[in-house]
Amino acid sequence: MAKYEIDRRDFLNSLLFVGGAGLLLPFGCSGLPGKNKDSFFSIAQKNGRWWLVTPQGDYIFSIGLNHIDPASLRYLSSNSIWEEKYGNSMKEWLPKVKADLSDWGFNCLGWDQEVVIIQPKMHRHSRSFTFEEYQWLDMPYFHLLPFIESHQWEWETRLPDIKSEAFAEWCDYVARDRCARFRDDPKLVGYFFTDCPAWIHSSEGNSWKAPIFDPEMEKSESGRKEIFDTATIYYKTIVDAIRRYDPNHLICGDRYEANAPISEEVLKAALPYVDIFSFQCFGTVENISEKMSYWAQYLKRPILLADSMINKEGNMAGHLSMTGHRMRKPMEKSCTPYARFLSAWDFIFVVPI
Repeated sequence: MAKYEIDRRDFLNSLLFVGGAGLLLPFGCSGLPGKNKDSFFSIAQKNGRWWLVTPQGDYIFSIGLNHIDPASLRYLSSNSIWEEKYGNSMKEWLPKVKADLSDWGFNCLGWDQEVVIIQPKMHRHSRSFTFEEYQWLDMPYFHLLPFIESHQWEWETRLPDIKSEAFAEWCDYVARDRCARFRDDPKLVGYFFTDCPAWIHSSEGNSWKAPIFDPEMEKSESGRKEIFDTATIYYKTIVDAIRRYDPNHLICGDRYEANAPISEEVLKAALPYVDIFSFQCFGTVENISEKMSYWAQYLKRPILLADSMINKEGNMAGHLSMTGHRMRKPMEKSCTPYARFLSAWDFIFVVPI
């Protein structure tokens, strides 16, 4: 077993042999000769592992950062740093974000939208980056598409009828508005749908609209069939809309909450449509490894840890974000739980935090 007490940047740059699982190829190590035939990110299996394959044909796993927003630089107390240092310009700010992310050992952007308010009956995120802003960032990224507001943290928006023509029309608009522009960008890894969808669970504040399905339906054959049939319509409608305008990029689907009940019928419905299964999971390294291992074995597909963090006690727990181009918590000693986490997985794919 490799020694865990190392600097995070050294760990990311050199990659360790962990738990007998073999060498994890770092970003930039070639696993395939030449260029990926499609010139976009894809997935492949090699030596019993799932890998992300770059447009250049490199086999990698990605480590990305979620929740990046410059609004905190615009507080009155910030002494005009946004204007003076960044010229009131996203085009000036985003290359500096890339430089910091690269220096910290990250090789992609996860989900960019930051939590900007958490109050009773109001929990909102910042807007997503535009196509132009992703070009100014100039590094691999994932993008979330706003098809439905069924997030476990969303307390304000009524859910649509998934089976309706109106929902299909809305999905077509979202794909036409976003995916038609992103379709030829080799830096885009893939698309997310809903963050922590409340398929069979609810949270404090949104019980008036969630869950989408009564969890008691899981106990009967007819109930499970209704869940599967409706979820199939949901995934087919969304993916058909995306593929109408973008045949090139990976489908990363919903970002399921691994610490909440997850319907196997929903996951079965997603299987024909989703390339990478994404899960948010907080807690100890052991908890995350257990949950991710279970779903990886169940799905037999690549798994993306879509949201997690490392706290000062060395657990991957709570939330981490980058607000105003400044980390809320120091990252330099965070490689120890990462190494423990990687040693517990023999199917590691991608680890955004």
